[in-house]
Amino acid sequence: MKTEQIADMKDALSKLDSLPAMPAIAQKLLLLQLDTDAGEAEFLRLIEQDPQISAKIIGLSNSPVYGTRHVVSLSEAVVMLGMNRVKSVAIGIAALSSLGESSDSKLNTKELWMHSLSVALAMSTIAHAMPVRNRPADDLLFFAGLMHDLGYMALSHLDVKASDTLHEQLQQSPARMLLKIEKALLGMTHAEIGAELAQHWHLPDDIVTVIREHHDGSDYENTKIPVLVRLVWLSEQMLGEFGVHKTKETEIPEQHWLLLGIDPEDAEEISNRVCEVATQAGQMASTFE
Repeated sequence: MKTEQIADMKDALSKLDSLPAMPAIAQKLLLLQLDTDAGEAEFLRLIEQDPQISAKIIGLSNSPVYGTRHVVSLSEAVVMLGMNRVKSVAIGIAALSSLGESSDSKLNTKELWMHSLSVALAMSTIAHAMPVRNRPADDLLFFAGLMHDLGYMALSHLDVKASDTLHEQLQQSPARMLLKIEKALLGMTHAEIGAELAQHWHLPDDIVTVIREHHDGSDYENTKIPVLVRLVWLSEQMLGEFGVHKTKETEIPEQHWLLLGIDPEDAEEISNRVCEVATQAGQMASTFE
């Protein structure tokens, strides 16, 4: 596909200061330690001050993924999900919400959020099949899943025309063409754009790496690829990537499972569970209006 480059993203990225700053609540939560009573109390106080975050966390805790109990309060949601996971979800909600949705943009932020939530849940599902010693922390899993496609939000704010043109082309293309189309159109990928914003926001290095490299997990011969990167890639192989038509799912080579310490014979069962949690994430759409 021959595509005329319509945006100089390197020039646009020099104007990152024009984007909203990382919200104050997200900055405070990032720095907050949860290993003391005072830290936990401050954590709950901060989240309770933001009705949007509280409502979404309560909605998430009522997902069938976590059972059938009807949760009506933030404190119950924290018990259900765990403090570290709630912290990651709260930071993700605050960060993505700060970029908002431009009335002029064709980017479907609701679909992007649901894709990111599905990936986060899929990563957690896959990770629980890993040996405990190799398993990333639950809060990192969720945060990585929620933030991996941050670049699409950043692009929409930096250059609406480029964002709209990109998504129009992606809708007509197979997933394997995604990065080639972005390079041709923008000169860089959504992963690179997102990593620049993540660094600008001073997000943790592990998260910046995931955002930048989450398409690199296909290389099972490179044993230095971080586990979080592999988990994002594997989740998107099962679920499909945001913004493109999902092509016929190809069988995932057993080496990918072995690198995570998972028996390849368990792959089908894990894949079925991933599809279930993704369906449940979709059913929570009304929670994230």
